[in-house]
Amino acid sequence: MSSLGELYQDVILEHNRAPRNYRAMEDADRLAEGRNPLCGDQLTVWLKLDGDVISDVTFQGSGCAISKASASLMTAAVKGKTRSEVERLFERFHQLVTGTLAPDKARESIGKLVVFSGISEFPVRVKCASLSWHALKAALDAPAADAASLAAVSTE
Repeated sequence: MSSLGELYQDVILEHNRAPRNYRAMEDADRLAEGRNPLCGDQLTVWLKLDGDVISDVTFQGSGCAISKASASLMTAAVKGKTRSEVERLFERFHQLVTGTLAPDKARESIGKLVVFSGISEFPVRVKCASLSWHALKAALDAPAADAASLAAVSTE
């Protein structure tokens, strides 16, 4: 394995072992549940919005190292960003993991998320890496309501 590949693997394993923002959020504005029936990964994403800006985002759930690390890195990447910035980041991330965006072209716009560039070589794992992102998008698209209103998404 190349040293870059090892670095990427280390980042993913570290975020799996100690996920950032891993907690339920009592005062969330929105939440969504994501489920990947192919492998059993499932998670919930909570959002707190300040106008158009994500002021806090958390997640909890169970799944493989790829899905948990992706959710952890996603929460760190989107906190403090506007809805439109998050939507652009979602598109870039999706392009990266599906192999339509080269890692060297993605690095500047998605930062640490580039560690998932190797996922495109394993199509089954793309859904693991993108599950939390689809849940985040579902939460953003859900009507503003109390946190009891659950949006759900599946990566079938």
